[in-house]
Formats: sequence, structure tokens, C-alpha cells
Amino acid sequence: MEFPELTLDQRRVLIDAQQKYLAWREADRAFRASNKGAMAWKRSAGHEYLYRIDGKVQRSLGRRSPETEKLKADYMASRAANRKRVTKMRDGIKASAKINRAMGLARVPKIAAKVLRTLDHDGLLGDGIFIVGTHALFAYEAQSGIVFAPELLATTDLDLLADARSRLVLSLDESKRRGVMASLQKADDTFAVQGDLFRAVNADGYFVDFLRPMSKDEAFVKEIDLGGVAPVALDGLQWLINSPRFNAVAIAEDGEPVFLSCIDPRAFALHKLWVSRQPLRDALKRKRDVAQAKAVAHVAELLGVPFDRRNLSALPKALLEGLKELRG
Repeated sequence: MEFPELTLDQRRVLIDAQQKYLAWREADRAFRASNKGAMAWKRSAGHEYLYRIDGKVQRSLGRRSPETEKLKADYMASRAANRKRVTKMRDGIKASAKINRAMGLARVPKIAAKVLRTLDHDGLLGDGIFIVGTHALFAYEAQSGIVFAPELLATTDLDLLADARSRLVLSLDESKRRGVMASLQKADDTFAVQGDLFRAVNADGYFVDFLRPMSKDEAFVKEIDLGGVAPVALDGLQWLINSPRFNAVAIAEDGEPVFLSCIDPRAFALHKLWVSRQPLRDALKRKRDVAQAKAVAHVAELLGVPFDRRNLSALPKALLEGLKELRG
């Protein structure tokens, strides 16, 4: 199996786009975290007090004085400066979109990118939710510099794995229970849950499926609410939940970067090969499963990730049986 590679010029542009996006992403997160709520004066018993307001929480910072006036002025000045910095960084990313498209780097489908960007913005992607299906290949190729054939990437759905042990799930409160579906509808307001609670579908028929590992005591497991969707349990996903994470920045069809949080390419490849050998697997999908497994195994080699039993000892025997075929 042969894979075309990005040219040196393409690699240069991609690396520059990735670095700028990660810098903006970190700055944007820091800005939003440090600027939640507002500061405002409130009158009480004939005096004015400075309050820090964050949602329903209001905390007094003291009676109006030169010190509290300076505190508010410094806060407003810092907020304005940081907003200006983040906005300038974002404008630079948008300006590079045409160059990224012209260089042939635009890979991730638009709707998938919109969904993933929104989930990432809302703090869900990589914090309890990860990409496990075909879209993970965009992360692997972006990090390795190779280009997968279109037939390996074609898909009309986005598969997301939910880790029920994560902070995202364990700390859900009533407001967060609307989080996942609300995020999807921010990306595309036509998304709705239809029939099965694990699947959201938009007006164009694009699926976003939420999955979770099957428990040994599945009959006693309560339905997990991620905020309007409930992930379906599938056998074999526990191995992926326990595998290392793999993050990358790829370029979407609109020319702008998108952050992708997936699983270790070795675990992906071995799991895909295992899936292809399951008796109930659709015969039409088996050949593609094997092709994806071998392609991602090639990525692991390019990335210098050891593909041997010693480094994969945490994976079960059922998956490790595919090592010889993938290394061949």
C-alpha cells in the first residue's frame, strides 16, 4: 500500500497553521476562563461596593475607594488588552484559510469540523469525548504528513467515544445535561435526536453517534445522559477507552484548522483489524476495515511509535493477535 506525502512546502504551511491555531486555542481558553462574569458597582446601605459577578454568584470586593476603583480599572484594561490579542490571533488564522486551501491541505469535512470545533470550544472534546471512527484518520495524516486515499476517508457520520469515568460525565449537573446536544445545535441548529438516543442527525442526514464501552454488568448499568444524548454500549470499546490519547490539528474544507482528539494510532489499527474479523461484521465493511488498519499502522511507523508487544502490553490478547499482520 502506497501513500503520497505532503511536499516540503505543504508541510511548512501546515506546521505554521498548526502552531498558530494551538497558540490561539490556549490564549482563547485562558481569556474565557479568567474573564468569566463581570465587575460592577452596587449600592447598599448608602454606599457603593464593587462586586465580582459570575452567573448567580456575587462576591463583594470591598467598599468604593481608590483601591477598588483601581482594581476595576485594571480588570477592564486587562480584559480589553487580552480580548484584542485573542481577536488579532483569530484574524490571522482566518486570513490564512485561503492559503491552506490553495496548498491542498483542506481535508476535514465542513460539518464535522463545525461540530468538533464547537465541542472543543465548550470543553467537551478531549475531556470525556474522543473521536474513534474514520474521522480519526484526519488526525493521523495531519501529524504524519501523508495523505490517505479518498476511499479510506469517505463517511457520512462522526463516531464519538464517551468515557463514563471522566469529569465530563461524573460532574454533570442539570445545566450541563443540555451541554452535548446544545453544542451540536450551535454547530448546526437542525441537529436533533431521532429514534435511538445515541444518534443526532441534521437536516442533511449527517449522523453524530455517541458510543461507550459495554460493561460486564450491562443489564444493571443506568443510562448515561450526556446532555440530550445517551451513548450506546458496544463491545470492544473498553480497550480504546484505556489507550493513550492522540491529539492533532488538521485543516478543514473551509481552510481553517480544527483540533482533533483521538486514540493512539496503534490501538486504532489493532481494533479495526479485530472488528474486521467479527462474525457479525458487514462483509462489505471488512475490506475497508483492514485497509484502514494497515494505513494507520503505517502512520505509527512514520511517527516512530514502537509497534510491538512490549509497548502494547496493556492491550488484550484478542487485539495483539493482529500484530504480525500489521507489521507485515
